[in-house]
Amino acid sequence: MGGGGSSTRRVTFEADENENITVVKGVRLSDSVIDRMKEPSSPSGRSQHRSASGAVDDEQLKKRIAEELALERARRDAEAQKRRLFGRLLERERISSNEHLTRAILRERAATEEERQKAQRF
Repeated sequence: MGGGGSSTRRVTFEADENENITVVKGVRLSDSVIDRMKEPSSPSGRSQHRSASGAVDDEQLKKRIAEELALERARRDAEAQKRRLFGRLLERERISSNEHLTRAILRERAATEEERQKAQRF
């Protein structure tokens, strides 16, 4: 296969109805490649190695997804805890400001009553 030139080729990949065989259209193979593909592979050959590594990759992927889900869950829990804490702080602040306001109103009422009594005396 000559690789020179800047020709554009269209290559398509399809799977058979059982999805066991990948059909590649638009690719030319040399006779030596075809011969190597026809050679029977040994039971401990590449195909088994690939499926074993595929299983390992799947396990690693599952583990990574589980770790990411756990991290996301922990992040959401931390955010919820922050919101609850912030809500408690706001509630305490509201109670405190209400107490200050109540005291100020009582002081003002006392001062007004005192002024009213002074005005009655005069």
